[in-house]
Amino acid sequence: MRDLMGMMKQAKELQGRMQQVQEELENTEVDGASGGGLVTVRVSAKGATKAVRIDPSLMKPEEVEILEDLIVAALSDARAKAEKVMAEKMQELTGGLPLPPGLKLF
Repeated sequence: MRDLMGMMKQAKELQGRMQQVQEELENTEVDGASGGGLVTVRVSAKGATKAVRIDPSLMKPEEVEILEDLIVAALSDARAKAEKVMAEKMQELTGGLPLPPGLKLF
């Protein structure tokens, strides 16, 4: 019975730490860039887009497709960085315990 109580206590502590990490991830922002920095995107570590900056030199009607591609590339870059931050936080939270592939706790 003591083991069960100890496990319940540990689960509650883990739940509290997970909530704290989720709040931290919501407030952590990463930047993604493409086109040598002509397009930059800022996203939260949870993947919410916060800002987009486009260099005025790209604002030409004949370059719309290039601009669209650069925005997509910048978002992909930012999301990859956000996923890396999230994975690092998760590793801190779990103490490096291996989790099954695809298991997302956030």
